[in-house]
Amino acid sequence: MKFQAPKGVKEYLPPASSLFERVRDALIAPARLANYQLMELAIFEETEVFTRGVGESTDVVSKEMYTFTDRGDRSLTLRPEGTAGVMRAVIESGMDRGQLPVKIYYVGPFFRAERPQAGRYRQFYQVGIEAIGSEDPYLDVEVISIATQGFSNLGLKGFTLVINSLGDTESRIAYREALSKYLLSLSLDEATRERARINPLRVLDDKRPEISAALSQAPSILDFLNEPSRRDFEKVQAGLDSLDIQYEINPRLVRGLDYYTKTTFEFVHPQLGAQSGIGGGGRYDGLMESLGGQPLSGIGFGIGLDRVILACEAEGISGFFGNALSCFIIPLGSEFQSEAMFIATELRARGLRVDSAFGDRSLKAGMKAADKSGAQFAFVLGERESVSRSIELKELATGKVQSIKLEELASYLLTARSEDTSGIQGDISRENTRG
Repeated sequence: MKFQAPKGVKEYLPPASSLFERVRDALIAPARLANYQLMELAIFEETEVFTRGVGESTDVVSKEMYTFTDRGDRSLTLRPEGTAGVMRAVIESGMDRGQLPVKIYYVGPFFRAERPQAGRYRQFYQVGIEAIGSEDPYLDVEVISIATQGFSNLGLKGFTLVINSLGDTESRIAYREALSKYLLSLSLDEATRERARINPLRVLDDKRPEISAALSQAPSILDFLNEPSRRDFEKVQAGLDSLDIQYEINPRLVRGLDYYTKTTFEFVHPQLGAQSGIGGGGRYDGLMESLGGQPLSGIGFGIGLDRVILACEAEGISGFFGNALSCFIIPLGSEFQSEAMFIATELRARGLRVDSAFGDRSLKAGMKAADKSGAQFAFVLGERESVSRSIELKELATGKVQSIKLEELASYLLTARSEDTSGIQGDISRENTRG
């Protein structure tokens, strides 16, 4: 019997996984530079963390969660999103009672029981950040700018930032009443009518063409913002303008989760078709309190690595840049394998990616392995090289050969890598090397 991965699980295997690495690291780098720190989260939580935190009216909770009962008769759920779990961890650890805002990032797999299609998987991957404990709208700007910088790090150009404000509690109560009245005047199917009864804002998130057409004359949330909410949204726009971050305002943008308040945003990439959203987020005043914590405000985003990878492929962006294999060593016989390993270890200690041929391979087989490795350079290590401490370094892409002293090899390879990696991408590579 030949086993296969479960349906709807996206796996990234070499060499395609190099693009996964590149996307992940490029999105994390600007968060780290802004003092966001890593939080490794539980893969599963008590189910109530999500029913209370995400909202029972959402499709995520009502239709898409992987929920099971363990041997202790506890209801547990594989995490469908990151923010609620972060809130639980912050409350449990007492981080909300220390230095504020709490600024964290996370990365990993999430799970939703959806119908699999391109860009929509049952196991998917996200990079997310959360900033908890400040109502300053310029923190909203920082969060959005971190996502924007991450996309720019990758060289993505075809995405659009869409923003909206859902206002504070007072604003949403007034808007909800007006929207409910409008929805009652429409001829809706039973499921949509029930969703409107529980939370009418959820209907705005319905992507079906017939619902979008029916909502064309719906009242706009922006007309119901009170003065404090309006001022905050204006500050967010002013902050984005000052950073020259382009955006569009869409008063229908509510995102898919119940906890959002005030600023909401989404990044879309039109080349991806129906699954055009590559990431987004917003502010969630009240979420921490609903999970038993302090009444602290927060804002964050979740960016789908799978969707961003598709966007990169659509724009012709490939995998390795600064972390490609630098050098491949070909020992001529088993007697030189120990020395090859010593040289490789020294080069790796300098932050270079190095591989070598294993087994008693011929020169022809070793060179074939070097070509397949994707290395920038390769060299042969035999008796002559061992005695002279000098090697003939071959640039595999061009065939150019240069004589290099072994003691100068690391410096030469580092210089070649820095010349091949420029601008922000070089900064990402160096940031990740520092760890």
